[in-house]
Amino acid sequence: QDNRTALHWACSAGHTEIADLLLGLGVPVGDKDDAGWTPLHIASSAGREEIVKALIAQGAPVNAVNQNGCTPLHYAASKNKQEIAVMLLENGADPDARDHFESTPLHRAAKISCNLNRFSPVFDVTLEINLNLHLACDEERVEEAKLLVSHGASIHIENKEELTPLKVAKGGLGAILKRMVEG
Repeated sequence: QDNRTALHWACSAGHTEIADLLLGLGVPVGDKDDAGWTPLHIASSAGREEIVKALIAQGAPVNAVNQNGCTPLHYAASKNKQEIAVMLLENGADPDARDHFESTPLHRAAKISCNLNRFSPVFDVTLEINLNLHLACDEERVEEAKLLVSHGASIHIENKEELTPLKVAKGGLGAILKRMVEG
């Protein structure tokens, strides 16, 4: 079904012993299902820390992208799985990877309003938050912009086009953010 292997299903169900057995038999760790998901995508999304560790040890591709352009790190971040995000980053995952919607893993974390402070040691949150604020303002993503400002994003930092988030904000978003900062 969906071109998923036994390893995909073991990762999905959290069957660590079966995953270990399959890995011991040399089952490929980078096979993709019809949606482009590898076993590592599934384990990262489902929060299966031990399986993620085993997959990485067997050389699973940490920067594999699925049909949406998402890496396993996108899913770890969007599901608030800090421990898995750290494992992925320590093993070469790209924190700046962008999916087909131009979202980085930190964008994904912000969209679900998770506690970005948990990810401070994981990502360069100060730089990333400020760049993401420009994007959120440009795309009128009000809740994401408010969350980023509440976590320290500056409304005064200029991007490479020398524009502040307030200058790229559309609608009334600029005024909302200015009121948040000025109290």
